[in-house]
Amino acid sequence: MQIAPRKVVNAWCMYDWANSAYNLVITSTIFPAYYEAITKNRLPDNEVEFLGRKFVNTALYNYALGAAFIVVAFMSPILTSIADYRGNKRNFMRFFCTMGSIFCCLLYFFAPEYVSENVNRLSSTSLNIGIFCMVLACIGFWASLVFYNSFLPDLVPPRLRDRISARGYTWGYIGSVILQILCFIVVFLPGKFGFNTPFEANFMPPRISFVLVGLWWFGFAQISFRYLPISTVKERHERKNVFSNGFLELKKVWSQLKQMPVLKLFLVSFFWYSAGIQTVFLAATQFGAKELHLPIDKLIITIMIIQLVAIPGAIIISRASEKFGNIQTLMACVLVWIGVCIGAYYIYTDIQFYILGATVGLVMGGIQSLSRSTYSNLMPDTKDTASFFSFYDVTEKIALVMGMFTFAFIEEQTIKFGGMRNSVLALMVFFMLGFVWLGFTMRKAKRLTQKAEG
Repeated sequence: MQIAPRKVVNAWCMYDWANSAYNLVITSTIFPAYYEAITKNRLPDNEVEFLGRKFVNTALYNYALGAAFIVVAFMSPILTSIADYRGNKRNFMRFFCTMGSIFCCLLYFFAPEYVSENVNRLSSTSLNIGIFCMVLACIGFWASLVFYNSFLPDLVPPRLRDRISARGYTWGYIGSVILQILCFIVVFLPGKFGFNTPFEANFMPPRISFVLVGLWWFGFAQISFRYLPISTVKERHERKNVFSNGFLELKKVWSQLKQMPVLKLFLVSFFWYSAGIQTVFLAATQFGAKELHLPIDKLIITIMIIQLVAIPGAIIISRASEKFGNIQTLMACVLVWIGVCIGAYYIYTDIQFYILGATVGLVMGGIQSLSRSTYSNLMPDTKDTASFFSFYDVTEKIALVMGMFTFAFIEEQTIKFGGMRNSVLALMVFFMLGFVWLGFTMRKAKRLTQKAEG
């Protein structure tokens, strides 16, 4: 296949630049710390009431994210079927980008009520707004990625996918760090922006940051939408029922996987280690705030370390895959993640948290980028890339749901004797299973190669 023009490839990478601000500010740093700060209270174990049931505040956060990923997992096959029928993945990507950015901005209204100089109260209405906006922004982010990921095999041949995938992640890290710095200025220098009272200084800057994320995401994404292509009329498929067809396509992909044992084994391994990776990343800030009692500035420093180290980490892992092979490199990364889980159980200081964050950063972007490109390279030669990537995304989201629910459930059940530390240690099991299945994948690939050569 021909390589797409440079401006088109760069436009694809630019969407990572645009939407990674959500992943950093809303998923990883300011919003989780803000949520923990305004939901903790004097009730036993910081319980809050949501929809008539009491939850540990951080467990509610993880359950809500898990629910969002259930919705995305269910929607993905329908969305890709509709996009394939219309022949325009770009428009559906634009819709969910717009939806996600709007609800990021609406998080501005997730705020406590002023009672007195040192007392504030979070109403049930405000909590409901925060949870629902968080869920809908999450759905917008991940649903748009279904279409974003499916563009990769349309733009470049297999030999370039590892490098272009890594470039996208690298651009994303750089863009998100730039916006994070702008948010830092607002958060750490509130007086410069007219927020002079303690109440304003504590609660207005994070809310301004949420609006900045929405505007950044929506604004830079327009570059991608201007240059990314739409399918030609000949490439569009006729569907009698686009809503049921998505699930039929997944069934079709599963049938094809039975004839592709290496790809099938890889997806099993990806399911297990992906459950651990995403959960660690989503819960890192909560862990630092709740278990280590770190202030927001130290939490943000840690996530910034992760982002900055992830840039060279993604490049190093991409180069390592070229030298040692994708599966072998992924196995090495998973071993590092197992060490991260063990280390997290025993850390108690901010310096230890920084070191652990740097370790996570080295393998975070690289393993995600390499997983995406490995799957792309193992796929059969087909124009129906949206269906194959829908299967990939559904696998990832179901794994993430299992990871988030496991993390939240273990925290609630062991809140008196370990809480989140037990949750992190339990994630090690997911990585161990992922490592074992990667070993099966490598062995199967070697056998098929020897058989073909023999």
